[in-house]
Amino acid sequence: MKQTLIALAIVASFSAQADEGMWMPQQLPQIAQQLKAAGLKLDPSTLTRLTAFPMGAVVSLGGCSASFVSPQGLVITNHHCVYNSVAVNSTPQRDLLADGFLAKTMAEELPAAPGSRVFVTEEVANVSTRVITPDVAALTGKARLDAMEKNQKILVAECEKDAGYRCTVASFYGGLEFYRIKQLEIRDVRLVHAPPGGIGKFGGDTDNWMWPRHTGDYGFYRAYVSRDGRAADYAKDNVPYRPKLWLRIAQDGVKEGDFVMALGYPGRTNRHRLPSEVAFTFDWNYPAFVKASGETLAVIERETKNDPAAHLKYAGQIASVNNYYKNRKGMIASYEGSDILARKTAEHNALKAWVAADPQRKAEFGADIEAVEKLIARRDADSRREFFLGYSVPRFLNSARTLYRLANERTKPDVERKSGYQERDLPRLASVIGGQDRTYDEKVDKALVLNFLKQYNAQPADQHDAAFDGALGIGPGMSEAELKAALDRIYAGSHLQDKEVRTAWLTKTPQEFRASSDSFIKAAVAMYDADMKREAEEDELAGRIQKTYASTMKAKIAYMNSKGRAVYPDANSTLRVTYGNVKGRDYGADGTGSWTAFTTVKGVVAKHTGEGEFNAPARQLAAIRAKDFGRWADPKLKTVPVDFLATLDITGGNSGSAALNARGELVGLAFDGTLDSIISDWDFDPRATRDIQVDVRYILWNMEKVDHADNLLKEMGVL
Repeated sequence: MKQTLIALAIVASFSAQADEGMWMPQQLPQIAQQLKAAGLKLDPSTLTRLTAFPMGAVVSLGGCSASFVSPQGLVITNHHCVYNSVAVNSTPQRDLLADGFLAKTMAEELPAAPGSRVFVTEEVANVSTRVITPDVAALTGKARLDAMEKNQKILVAECEKDAGYRCTVASFYGGLEFYRIKQLEIRDVRLVHAPPGGIGKFGGDTDNWMWPRHTGDYGFYRAYVSRDGRAADYAKDNVPYRPKLWLRIAQDGVKEGDFVMALGYPGRTNRHRLPSEVAFTFDWNYPAFVKASGETLAVIERETKNDPAAHLKYAGQIASVNNYYKNRKGMIASYEGSDILARKTAEHNALKAWVAADPQRKAEFGADIEAVEKLIARRDADSRREFFLGYSVPRFLNSARTLYRLANERTKPDVERKSGYQERDLPRLASVIGGQDRTYDEKVDKALVLNFLKQYNAQPADQHDAAFDGALGIGPGMSEAELKAALDRIYAGSHLQDKEVRTAWLTKTPQEFRASSDSFIKAAVAMYDADMKREAEEDELAGRIQKTYASTMKAKIAYMNSKGRAVYPDANSTLRVTYGNVKGRDYGADGTGSWTAFTTVKGVVAKHTGEGEFNAPARQLAAIRAKDFGRWADPKLKTVPVDFLATLDITGGNSGSAALNARGELVGLAFDGTLDSIISDWDFDPRATRDIQVDVRYILWNMEKVDHADNLLKEMGVL
């Protein structure tokens, strides 16, 4: 690959902490010295080859990370990553969330949640000059964004001429560079094994983001393809996918000080954000999100309290909301009283001074750096105004809007359609639309909407969306009873809760939508013109931000290089490698005490209460008390380790990432961080940052001694 700004940034002397950074695979030879010093035994250059070991075994689930661990397409990831698939296959009579699930044969494996995918990355290529051509560089606003999207769709279409592949063009450094990622998209995904909730979710929300931790956060999927080896929708006669590579299980467990690296798909970090973005996020956005999340959880709890079937339908959403609820609260607590904003402001002012000190730099970057702040302020104002509106739309009204948009987009040539509505998007869209009833209950949805609709409706009239108000028949000043009556009418007038009715709309024409008497369909049609107008306004602003933000990031990279500092890109759900060492911490959350690097099964017994979040299975407790540890006991600990801390730099999306030892063997699965260090999404602190892995020895011990998953242990070459 030709040298780019990314490579130039890394050629600069490496002054960042050795454990900091979510590195693109192609960057690793540039930090080979640091990798070797940390303990890597592999040649760093081998990690750049996406179809070689071990990178070829690492996959994305489209929100979580995972890895192949057998030649039969067996995939290991976190329990919370398969949680929704367990939930949608559960009933009050067969509660797989509580009891766990094990398919003893492939015939017993269950379809995963609708829309589940396994993505195998095979190629990453720099396409920056094809996205931002000289003609595009001269544009701004919506015209710029439209031209960039057109070029990206051309790049994607070229890539997807190979059937069964999903290609994307990802943005790096705020739109400064673009890479095309080619992934095999496996659409038939099946649930193979999940431990009981008393193992996979032991400690629940109480222990989430906490240490010490005793959670067995693991689960298994299997990827299936058609008999001719092509990606295909679920079918009984599909066969297991045969990956070229899969991870081997480490014969020896890790100990404190050992090298580890995590390979996965981290979602988003924000370390290059501007000071104004930091202030808006922590002063307004995160507090608003925390409040809304707390209300969401309270409403679902109230509405499903005496309805086990409804509670199971919302189990996945509850787990997800709880996770981010605690995450954002932890970030706010870490931010309060810190000097993060002051440091970010000082750094940004230093950048501006460096730019202003040189006429050439000032001419190239000065105007954009000043403009980007004003544009971001406009975007933040829009976010404030529309916050409650986003929570106030009934689920099937949103579905109707998507379906009507699809009907209109399908009147255009495929290449001219909006991204998300092309032919390539239809299989997943159909899967999601078709499966919505499995996670939906009308009384719950209506209660959630009413909760936020009251807050939306209390806003001044000039902050209302007139099209939305008209479609629902509401207006400022209406009482709660009047709002509830309006919701009752629109819910009662729709049949989209019926799967057959709902999926039939996937192929209907705009004329059929406009002729419909279904209340949600009518509302979607009524809102369409206003939706398109708002989207165009958003695109105009986004296009202006992209141009100025990319220029600002280019200036920042040049400035940091001038100071001898390396620059890695923020996480953006693309494949990354992070490395460090197994390591405890010499102070606790309050600045005193210490954290050991490992927890053990002794802690499971100590925490077990027999109810709620701390209810370990009886058969597991019996094995612990009998010290039936077999070969999985750690020689030093004299018992089975459960979880361990490391200095790996991870974030959301890394869940399920393979934690590998110096030889590239699986030693655990990353699944969490500690509450006082999750602020590292914005501000990395090497003293405090620790991530949590479930130890592979605990996984295998449970599989052998508790769940008797001998079939899977043999498949992975363990037995």
